[in-house]
Amino acid sequence: MIRSSARSFAAKLLRWYDAGHRDLPWRRTADPYRIWVSEIMLQQTRAEAVIPYYERFLQRFPDPATLACASEQEVLANWSGLGYYSRARNLHKAAKMLAAGFPASYDEIRDQPGVGDYTAAAIASIAFGLPHAVLDGNVIRVIARVTNDAADIGAASTRTRFREAAQRWLDRQRPGAFNQALMELGATVCLPRAPRCTNCPLAMNCEAHLQGRALQLPVKLRKMVPVKLKASLVVVSSKGRILLWQRGADSRRLAGFWELPSREQLPGLQATRAVGTFRHTITHHHYQITVHSGTVKRAPRPLQWIAIEHSGSLPLSTTARKALRLAGLPGSTVR
Repeated sequence: MIRSSARSFAAKLLRWYDAGHRDLPWRRTADPYRIWVSEIMLQQTRAEAVIPYYERFLQRFPDPATLACASEQEVLANWSGLGYYSRARNLHKAAKMLAAGFPASYDEIRDQPGVGDYTAAAIASIAFGLPHAVLDGNVIRVIARVTNDAADIGAASTRTRFREAAQRWLDRQRPGAFNQALMELGATVCLPRAPRCTNCPLAMNCEAHLQGRALQLPVKLRKMVPVKLKASLVVVSSKGRILLWQRGADSRRLAGFWELPSREQLPGLQATRAVGTFRHTITHHHYQITVHSGTVKRAPRPLQWIAIEHSGSLPLSTTARKALRLAGLPGSTVR
């Protein structure tokens, strides 16, 4: 149980938030489109990593109409490096449905492609002041600790209970600010491995802190076992061009994206030399990728020669971009 009423709990949290929080670009606008873009980008991505993509994306696509008129390849190119590319495709698809204006109710927002319960609640509360509480990883951690709840957060019943708690605590006069404050607390104070309890405005409300159990919560019983893998990529350049291949539209991963070839795709590879290695993680898969450079007399299918100066306008996979940077290609063309 919270050691105060929900009203005083919300008041403490909002006073803390109002006194100082991170100056994030999407917090400076009430434009639902810009808030929508930010919330889609923030799905499974840290705020600090999102900022440059958010600013660049909105510079190119300042409104839904501009985004709707763009090609998917251009949208993906401007999303390239942010990962989870189905988000960009859904954003593009939704923009084409917004000709009649941005939906202003939770249910209408929830019906948009790529929008789940959390994103709909965030947009509805921040852009329109509607009383819908959010539940993301940061909020789950705060609730688990405040309530000293050791239930498995992977269980649907636990998430339902936590969502109900967040809804009870919600400040209905300032739902958007309350939601952002709760997420801010989880992102900057109620940290997973080193919670800063002495700086927390809710320390005296937090049962886990008062009982010395903050580090033990939240509990997630079903953890993914890391898988370590090795892979190689080859940079072949000639006369201002590089060899790339494009994934098909039916690809299970990164459909439409351009990739560097592997050694297996280059049977005639010559004059190879090691460029370096880098690490790349996709969920619980941890890759160590070795990059080589070399030459070929003929480019086998499906490889294509692409002008380096044009590569920046293509949706390149993150591994291709990392490898090209490692090989020293111009940063102005390979983001």
